Amino acid sequence: MAGKLDDYLNFNQTALNLRSQRQQILASNIANADTPNYKARDIDFAGTLKNKLKAAQSSSSVAQVPGVGMAVTSPMHLAGKPPVATPTMHSDDLPYRTVDQPSLDGNTVDLDVERNQFADNGLHYEATVTAVNGQIKSLMSVIQGGN
Repeated sequence: MAGKLDDYLNFNQTALNLRSQRQQILASNIANADTPNYKARDIDFAGTLKNKLKAAQSSSSVAQVPGVGMAVTSPMHLAGKPPVATPTMHSDDLPYRTVDQPSLDGNTVDLDVERNQFADNGLHYEATVTAVNGQIKSLMSVIQGGN
């Protein structure tokens, strides 16, 4: 049962974690707008989300291979799967943003683009939180009998 709940909430959980990481990256770009030779970074949200979901799905399917399981010493034990770690993105893995307008000091941060991306990412984060709240409310409604 817990595995099904994890699967049900996995997409939005992964999206929220990735949106949060992207917000930090964008905030770092904005904070370093005046730093000489600073190179703005960003991530391809859709591609990264797709890769993380594939990785989570393949690691969970490995844990559910028939014939391979945890030792059961009591009939009351529940079948489970190991937790899947969600790795954070390291600054070395982040691609650089394409430069639209080069500056003389070598800084590639365009404040208008960064602010726009920051606000857009924030709105998507809020929308995902709203979706998670809806999922939880529907689960609570099922558990409580659909008042």
